[in-house]
Amino acid sequence: MKEQIINRRFLLLCVLFIGISLLSVSCSRSAVYDKYQTINNSRWEKDAEYYFTFEITDITVPYDLTLEVRNNSFYPFQNLWLFSNEENGNGSVRRDTFELLLADDFGKWHGKGISIFQLGVPLYKQYYFPEEGEYTIGFRQGMRQDELPGIQGIGLRVEKAQGAF
Repeated sequence: MKEQIINRRFLLLCVLFIGISLLSVSCSRSAVYDKYQTINNSRWEKDAEYYFTFEITDITVPYDLTLEVRNNSFYPFQNLWLFSNEENGNGSVRRDTFELLLADDFGKWHGKGISIFQLGVPLYKQYYFPEEGEYTIGFRQGMRQDELPGIQGIGLRVEKAQGAF
């Protein structure tokens, strides 16, 4: 009887361990690229552009690109306009404009945190890069102010899209 209880507990622990292992493997996506850059003095100047360079080796699968923004409560706006330039190794350039909503209509920050808020905003989902090689994406603020206070850092995360393994 005691041996049966021990065997059942062991079996339950094994099943639990295998379940957790499978869940963590199926839910985790490793990033192809994940970097942050600090904005000087938490004041993003109009002409300052922040670049992210990464390598794409597999163009047969789609990717998700997420922009990470870290702001503090001194940021005076609800939104953030960004201009981006994507350049690949052969010199092709793709330009885009993004509006990020950092707060709701009542001033509550969307990002996680207490005094510094971090928000991940999807830029592209299920995006296919046109060719293998090195890509550089640059971001400039487009808020009509020479200095934009309260933005502490930006980051870029590139990962294979869900189910593209």
